[in-house]
Amino acid sequence: MLLSRHRAAARCLTALALGLVALTGCGGAGDGQAADAAPESSATPSASADETVPTTEPDGDAAAWAGSRQFVQIEDAWSSGGRTYLSVRPAQKEAHVTDHSEAWVVVPGEGPYTEVPLADDAQVLLSAPLGDESQAASYTQAEFVSRLTAQSSSDRSLVGYDLSFDGEGQVTRVESLYTS
Repeated sequence: MLLSRHRAAARCLTALALGLVALTGCGGAGDGQAADAAPESSATPSASADETVPTTEPDGDAAAWAGSRQFVQIEDAWSSGGRTYLSVRPAQKEAHVTDHSEAWVVVPGEGPYTEVPLADDAQVLLSAPLGDESQAASYTQAEFVSRLTAQSSSDRSLVGYDLSFDGEGQVTRVESLYTS
């Protein structure tokens, strides 16, 4: 019993430390894009062999993003039990300026994907190639899932998203990055 208390305390301290790292590690780049970029690395807790992470609740990694804004890649999206879930991992976006225009290039992240839930009233804004226009427009969660899953996995890896999280680690806003 004493061992289980120590494990629980260690998990709480780890989650707290990672939350502080996530909150303080997002600023300071000084290039004006720091607020839009995700941290370069993702140091997050993982479940130990004697723990299980329920598939219908956000896991420890999602909770570490509570109250933040993250730039991510989305591997998959699905609905289960009336909720929408995303499989995401942090990525970077870099401006690519040519003589005629400015575009964004998604720099894929590394490491595992994390399951995060969308809030029931989450706003979904999509631009091309997922949306119909270069300007972001509002779509339902079901339309988003349908459009995302219709793409090949190689096409999905080229699109990045700004996600906003509430204090409980639920996604309250999804906005796709326009790519031509």
